Amino acid sequence: MSMCQFAVPLLLPDCSTSQCTLMLWAMRDIVKKFRPCSLADSKGFVEDSIVSTAMPMISFVRLGDCSLSKSQILNQVLSNPQQYHDFFIHRDMECGNVPREISNGLVEIGWYLPSGKKNLDIFPEPVAVVNLRGDLLSFQKQFSILCQTSSAVFIFFDSIAESECNLLSSAGNIKAQLFLVANFPNKAEKNINSLKDLASKLKLSGSQILFKKQQTNDAEFVSKLRSTMNDIMENCQHKMTIEGMSAEAHELGIPVDEDCTECQNAKRSAAEITSRIDDVVRYKEDQLPLQGKLWKELAKIEKEECRLQKTGDKPIEEYKANLQREKQKLRQQQSSYDMSEAMQCFITAISNESKQERSYFLKWMRMNLDVTARKKLSGLRDEYKDKCCKFSENKEIIADLDRQISNSSLGMEHFMREMGQLYEAACSLPDNAESRQQFQHLPSLGADLLLDGFPLELVDGDASNIPVRWVTDVLTELHRKVQHKSRVLVVTVLGVQSTGKSTLLNTMFGVQFAVSSGRCTRGAFMLLIRVKEDLKEELNCDFILVIDTEGLKSPALAQLEDSYEHDNELATLVVGLSDITIINIAMENSTEMKDILQIVVHAFLRMEKLGKKPNCQFVHQNVGDVSAHDNNARDRNKLLEQLNEMTQAAARMEKLDPNIKLTDVMEYDPKHSNWYIPGLWHGIPPMAPVNTGYSESVYEFKKSLIEVLKSCKYQTLPEFLEWVGSLWKAVKHENFIFSFRNSLVAEAYSNLCVEYGKWEWDFQKHMYNWLATAETRISNTSNQSSKLEFLSSLKKEVTSQEETTLEKLTKYYESKEGHVNLVKSYRATFEISIKTLRIEIENSVTNKLTAAIDFQNGMKKVHDVNGKHKAILEEKVLKLLGECRERREDLSEEQLENEFEKMWEETVKKLDFKGLEKRDIVLDVYNQLRKQLDRHVGAVKMVLNQASDLTEYGVNMFNVTDKHFDRAWFKMNITDVIGITENKFKKEEANVMAQCVITQGNQFVSDRKHTTSDYHETYTRELLEMIDGKLKEIKKLNAQFEVDLKLHICGFAAREFQQMHEDYMENNDPWMQLEKFRPQYCSDFIDLYHEKDQSLKKAEEFTEHCLKPAVREYVNKALGLDIVDALLTGADSVKYSTRSYFQHSILKQLLKDNTCKNYVSYIRNYSDFVKKWIFDCILEFFKFNGLSGLELKRLEAITEKIQAAVKRAENEGTSTRDIKTISGFVENVCSILSSDIVISTDDLGLKLIQDKASMKEFIGHLQYYLEQMKTSLSDEFSQWCDIQKKLINLPFKPQDELFRKVFGCGKQCPFCMVPCEAGGKNHKKHHASVHRPQGLGTYRYVTNKKLAEDVCTSDVFSENTFENSATEWKPHPYKDYRRFYPDWNIAPDPSIEASDYWKYVLTTFNKEFAKEYHAKPANIPEQWKSITKEQALKSINEVFNVK
Repeated sequence: MSMCQFAVPLLLPDCSTSQCTLMLWAMRDIVKKFRPCSLADSKGFVEDSIVSTAMPMISFVRLGDCSLSKSQILNQVLSNPQQYHDFFIHRDMECGNVPREISNGLVEIGWYLPSGKKNLDIFPEPVAVVNLRGDLLSFQKQFSILCQTSSAVFIFFDSIAESECNLLSSAGNIKAQLFLVANFPNKAEKNINSLKDLASKLKLSGSQILFKKQQTNDAEFVSKLRSTMNDIMENCQHKMTIEGMSAEAHELGIPVDEDCTECQNAKRSAAEITSRIDDVVRYKEDQLPLQGKLWKELAKIEKEECRLQKTGDKPIEEYKANLQREKQKLRQQQSSYDMSEAMQCFITAISNESKQERSYFLKWMRMNLDVTARKKLSGLRDEYKDKCCKFSENKEIIADLDRQISNSSLGMEHFMREMGQLYEAACSLPDNAESRQQFQHLPSLGADLLLDGFPLELVDGDASNIPVRWVTDVLTELHRKVQHKSRVLVVTVLGVQSTGKSTLLNTMFGVQFAVSSGRCTRGAFMLLIRVKEDLKEELNCDFILVIDTEGLKSPALAQLEDSYEHDNELATLVVGLSDITIINIAMENSTEMKDILQIVVHAFLRMEKLGKKPNCQFVHQNVGDVSAHDNNARDRNKLLEQLNEMTQAAARMEKLDPNIKLTDVMEYDPKHSNWYIPGLWHGIPPMAPVNTGYSESVYEFKKSLIEVLKSCKYQTLPEFLEWVGSLWKAVKHENFIFSFRNSLVAEAYSNLCVEYGKWEWDFQKHMYNWLATAETRISNTSNQSSKLEFLSSLKKEVTSQEETTLEKLTKYYESKEGHVNLVKSYRATFEISIKTLRIEIENSVTNKLTAAIDFQNGMKKVHDVNGKHKAILEEKVLKLLGECRERREDLSEEQLENEFEKMWEETVKKLDFKGLEKRDIVLDVYNQLRKQLDRHVGAVKMVLNQASDLTEYGVNMFNVTDKHFDRAWFKMNITDVIGITENKFKKEEANVMAQCVITQGNQFVSDRKHTTSDYHETYTRELLEMIDGKLKEIKKLNAQFEVDLKLHICGFAAREFQQMHEDYMENNDPWMQLEKFRPQYCSDFIDLYHEKDQSLKKAEEFTEHCLKPAVREYVNKALGLDIVDALLTGADSVKYSTRSYFQHSILKQLLKDNTCKNYVSYIRNYSDFVKKWIFDCILEFFKFNGLSGLELKRLEAITEKIQAAVKRAENEGTSTRDIKTISGFVENVCSILSSDIVISTDDLGLKLIQDKASMKEFIGHLQYYLEQMKTSLSDEFSQWCDIQKKLINLPFKPQDELFRKVFGCGKQCPFCMVPCEAGGKNHKKHHASVHRPQGLGTYRYVTNKKLAEDVCTSDVFSENTFENSATEWKPHPYKDYRRFYPDWNIAPDPSIEASDYWKYVLTTFNKEFAKEYHAKPANIPEQWKSITKEQALKSINEVFNVK
C-alpha cells in the first residue's frame, strides 16, 4: 500500500468493540528514502524506516457532518500539480460512496517526502498526514491521541452546535495546535457566532481559522491549506515518530500490535544480538569469526586443488596431499573457536518451538541489521556510484570503497553463513566428537527456515564458494521433512546489480528478497515457494525454487578484483541449475548488459555441451512506450545478432565449433522470449506510486513463465544437490566443459549404454538366427542357390532391424525416463553406432552367405556325381535282385553277399570318378596379400617379390628389430634419449604388440580350419582386414614391420588353409563317398530278397543316421548364442551390461586376487587379459550346471518340431498319392524341416525300399525311435563334458562375442593406459571412470627414471608438462594434451578418494612394477601408505556408482 502511495492504517478499529489498535508492527517494514531541502545541495539523502523517522504530524478530523470531502482535499494537497493521485479514499472515487461498515474510527496515515527539487516539492521537509474517518465525537480516544501526538489538528465542519463547542473547549491536555476549517454553505449568523465563541474559548488566532467560501475554488483553498501547513512545519518544535506514539497509546489505553508476548520476546532476543554492534568490521571478526579469513582461505585452497597453479617443482600428488593437510588445519582452527555469544543467542532464538516467535525474531533481526547497514552503507554506496561515473580517474578509490562496502555489510545471511561454517567445521571432526554432536541439529533449523519462506545462501559471494556440505545437509533434511515430496522446478534471475531483479521476483512470486540499499552482498540466494495442491498436477512439481543472484558487476568494475571470474562462476552455476533463466536487463545499462550477456552466453554454451538446454527469457526493464514490443523488433534482431556473435566468440574460447548459434545452446525465441516492462514508478520518487503498467506486464510475464514451466521436467532435491555439487566442482576447474562430472549424467549415460547393449544384442541375435536359417535353407537346396536372392533378402532384413533399433532409440529419448534429457548430446553418436553395427553385420553375414552358397554350389557337383553313381548302382542292385529270384532256389546270406560284391566290383570299375579340382590355396593367399600391399613401394615391394614360397614364413618366432621402427623416431627416442635398458624395453613393448596380433590372426585361421567346409577366399580378406585394424593401434613402426608381420601370419594361414582344402577334397572324394554306402546297399539287397518288412529298420536308420546328427549339429550351432544370452540375462548380466560395469567387475576381482602378475597382464596385455577373464567367467558360470540345461532346452524345441513335421507329413500323406510311399514320406518330412535342420538322406537308400513296406508301421516305428533319440541325446548332453574344449570348438564362440561387446574400442589412455569405457561403436570421445598413477602405464620421469606417481586426472589441470614420442620428446603442457590426443576426454576425479584403488595398487606393488617396467620404484606420498584394501574397493564402488 505504501509503495503504491496509499494511506495505511495507523489506528485500526475493532468492529465488534469500540477499541482500536496502533499498527506499529505492520509499518515496521516500510522504508522510505527522501532528500529534504537541507540536504539538497550536498546531494545527500535520508533513508530510514518510516516508523523511526521523526517528522511533524498533521492530523485532519471532522466534526459532525461536513459537505467538504476532507480526503479529497488532502489528496489535492499532497498531489503534484502535473500528477494527481488518490492517497486517501474519498466519496467521489469509484465505489467511494458505499455505506461504511468498518472504516468509521479508522485513522490513516500518509507521508509527503521531498525529492530535494524546489520547483517540484510541495513541502521542503517530510510530513506525516493523518486522517480520521468518521465524526470525532464518536471516536474521542482516537481524537485524544491525535491531539497528543500531532503538531497540528485541522477540524473540518459545516456547522457547530453548542454541545460540540463545549466538548472541544473542555478537552484538556491538547498539545497540538488546533485549526478550524469552516465550510458554511450559507453564512448563518448563528454559525458565525458559534465559531467566534469556540475560537475565544480555545484561544485561537485568526490564522488558525480557515474558511472555505462558496466562491473560493478548490485550487485556491488547497494552496491556502498548503501554506498553513508549511508555516506549521517551519515553526514545529514537536516532531513525532510512530514508534514514539506507542507510549501515548499505552497511556490512553490503546493497545499496540507489537504488545504480544512473542513479538516482545523476539525483540529482546534480537536486541541482545544487535545492540552490541558498534563497529561492524570488528563485530564480524569477534562474533562471526569462522566466515572471515579462514573460510576465504579454505575457498582458495579448494580452487587450488582443482587448478593446481602453484605446484612449482613439487610432485603433484604430494602437493595435493599438502593441500588436504592445510584444509584440515584450517578446519581445526575453525573448530577451535568457541561459539560466540551472538551465535548462541541466534541459534537459541531460531530453535524456538513457537513458529510465530521465530518469525518475529527473524524480522526484528533483519530490521535491526538493516538500520545498522543503512547508517554505514548508504553514504558509501552513493560515493561509490559517483566515483564509478569517472572510473579511470578513481580506480583505486573505487577498489577501496568496494572493500569497505563488503566489510561493512552485515545481514541475516552473515549469521546463517556462520551457522553453516560452524556445521562444516564440526563435520570435519571425528564422528564421536562432542562438538560434532552439538551442531548436528543445525541443518534441520536451516530446512525449517527455508520451508517458512526465508532465503538460504547458496553461493557465498564474499568467499566465492559454496558450503557444499551445509547446503547438502539442509536440503537433504528438507527432503526428509516433506516426506520426499520434493519435486522442484528452478527459476533463476541474472542481471547487473541494482537493475530491479529482486523487485521483479517479489512482484511475481510474492516473496521477500531484500531490496533496500543497505543490501550489498554478493552471491546467490535460493528461496522455496510451495505450489498449491490444485497446481501441483499441472506443473508436476511440489515447489518452485527461485534463485536470485546478487552482485554481478560490469567487467569494468570487475577488473578491480577477481569478481569477473566470480561472476562467470556464478552465472555458470545458476544457469546450470535452472529450468528457466530470466536475464534482467535495465535499458539504461545496455553496455553493462552486453558484458553480462557475454558471461551468460558462456554459461549456456557450457550447459549445452553437458546436454542441458535451459529456457531463457529476456526481461527489458524501464521500457516506457506502449508500442515497445513492435518498435523493438529491430532491436530484438540486433540483440540476436549480437548474441550469436558472442556465442561464437565464447565457442572459440572454449575450443568448440565456432559456427554455433545462440538457439543451439538455449531455448530462445526472439518473439516470445523478450519481455518489455515499463519503469516501476509512475512519476518521480519518492512520491511516485507504483506504475500499474509495471504490475500488469509482470503479471503477463508470470503467466507465460508458468506455461513454460509446465513443459519442464522436474528434479528432486537430491538430484538438484547432485547438480550443485558437480557443477560447482567443474566451475572450480578453469576448463569447465572438460572438467564436468555428474553422477546423474553418468547414471543416465550408463542406462543408455545398458539399453543400447540390449538393442545391439537383439539385432545381432536376430541376424545370427536369420543367417542360421538361411544357411540351413542353402544346405537343403538341391538346385544351385541364387546368391542374388539371398543377398537381397539379407538387405531387407538388416534394413528392417536397423529401423527397429533406431526406433527403440527414438522411443527411449521420447520416454523422458531416467534423465534422458541429460544425454541428448550422445544421441547422434548412438545413431551412428547403430548404422555402423548394421554395416558390420551386413558385411559379416554377406561373407558367410557367399561362402555358404559357393560351398553348396561346389557340393552340388559332388552330389551330382554321387547321385549318378548311386542311381546306376541302385539299378544294378534291383537287376541282380530280379536275377536271383528267377533262379528258383533259396540263396543263403553268404551267397547273396558274394553275388552283391561281384556286381559292385564290376559296376564300380566302369564308373568315372572325376571329382572336385584341387586348388592352389597358397597362391590365392599370396595374391590377395600382394594386392593389399600394392600401395607400398621400394624396399617393401622388393621383400614381397622375394617371398616366392609363402609356406616358408611364419614357421619361426617373429621378432621386432631396429629396421621395424620409423628411423627418425627410433634415432630420437631410443638412441639419443633413452639408453640401452630403455631400448630393450621399447623392443619388448613392440614384440608384445606384434605377438598379440599374431595370436589373434592364428586364432582366426584355426577357427576357420575347424569347420568341415572348404577354404573360401573371403577368409583371407577378413584376416587381412583384421590385421589392418590392429596395426592402426601400433604407431611408430614402419611399413617394413607391416609387411614382415603380414608375411608371418599369412605364411601360417596359407599352410593351414591349404591343409583345410586338401582335407575337404579327401572327405568328398566320389569313390570314398560311394564306398561308404556299400554295406547299406548290401543289407538292403538281402532284405529285399527275403521280402522282409523294412519299415522298422528304415525308421531306425532314418532316426540314427539322418535325424540324430542333424539335431546334434543344430544344438551345437545354437549353443554359443544361448550361452551369450544366458550370461546377458542371468545373475551376472550387470557385469556385461556396460563397459563401465565390466571394468568394475575386473577391478574388483583383481583386488580380490591381489597379485602383481595379474595387474601387469591387465595393464600391458589388456585384450588378452580380458579374453582370458571372460573365458574363465563363462567356465565359472557353467561350472556346476554345465551346458546341459541350454542343450536340453534346444533339444526339446527341435524334437517338438520334428514330431510336428511327422504329424503334418502323415496328414498330408492321406490326401496326396505321391507320398504314400516311405521314400515320399521321408522327403516330405525333410522338406517341412528344411528351414530348421540340415538332414542328409544320402545313405538311407530310399530307392531300395520295397513298395509293400507299410507306411503306417513306418510312422509308428519312427515315433518310437524319435522318443529313443530324445532320451539318448538327453543322456549324452547330461553327462559331464569338458566345457573348455567344447567352447573352443563351437561354431559361434560366446567368449568372442562377449569380448566384442565389453571390449569396446579398446583404446587406452595415452598416459596411464586405462581402457576407454565409452558406449556405442562410433563414440567421438574416449573416456574412463577412473584413471591411475601414470607409472602403472609405464611412464617414468626422464630425469631419474622413477615411475611417475602422478595421476593424469590431476596433471591435465595443472601447470605440468609431459614429453613422449607424440611430442617428439619436447615438453608440452598437460593442459593442452588435446593437441596430441584430441579424442580423449580426461575429466577430474569426482573426489580426492576416487583414485584410491590405483594408489593402493602402486603402493602395494611398487617394486614389482618397477622391475617389470625396467624402471626405478615411484616416490609414494605418505598418505597413500595408509590406504587400505577396503578403502580401495570403496573408491571403485563410488566411482562406478555401484551400490
